[in-house]
Amino acid sequence: MKQTNVRKLSQAALLCALAVVGSTFSVPVFGSRCAPLQHLVNILASVLLGPGYSVGIAFCASLIRNLCGLGSLMAFPGSMFGALVSGLLYAKFKTLSSALVGEVFGTSILGGLCAYPVAVFLMGQNAGSIAFYAYVIPFLISTAGGAILAGVILLALQKAGVLAKAKASLQA
Repeated sequence: MKQTNVRKLSQAALLCALAVVGSTFSVPVFGSRCAPLQHLVNILASVLLGPGYSVGIAFCASLIRNLCGLGSLMAFPGSMFGALVSGLLYAKFKTLSSALVGEVFGTSILGGLCAYPVAVFLMGQNAGSIAFYAYVIPFLISTAGGAILAGVILLALQKAGVLAKAKASLQA
């Protein structure tokens, strides 16, 4: 039992590090910095580790990115909602497409809508200057790129038989 937890925590730490380092490759879109590797990590974590680890990795990566000056407060709603929905849908349906759709929906719709109060109350933006749905499109662009990358990687791993072995090693 303890060995499995150490394996999962080690995988989580590696994925968190990948998300933080990957955030150096971000693209500004409207008022947001799009970091597609964060969404790739969310999906990988959802498939390999489950929803709890996925959300934990998204939170830790967002916190580290903010502490290092690599992200904004938008990193929290922009990553955590996608990680949660992706993990929950993958846990329920056990298909890669459910994890991809969950990440895109959770990040773009739920995260995009929840970014509004973060922008207004925590970042001090004027509520009249941004629309309630202003972050949906930038988050959609970011998460779509990450989901495409994750889909390609996970399908290749699945076809090679590596994905099943990796998941089994984390469960054993």
